[in-house]
Amino acid sequence: MSREEKRQNTRRIREQLIKELENLYLSAFDIIGKENLGEGAIARLTQLILRSREAAITPLKEEIEAPLITRAPETGG
Repeated sequence: MSREEKRQNTRRIREQLIKELENLYLSAFDIIGKENLGEGAIARLTQLILRSREAAITPLKEEIEAPLITRAPETGG
């Protein structure tokens, strides 16, 4: 497998993981919405879930968006 193929496979896996995590968090919000919880409990749980989501997904997105540096730029000399 070439270096580019490995890079594309890694990217595909990260994107799939992000989709799966997004679905998991959506399910968590659905569950909270169906439970008979008070507003305070819902607010606290929602905040925790949002913080967890950001901590889980942001690093994956940042890695996908990071520029690929394969070699140092050449200097004229």
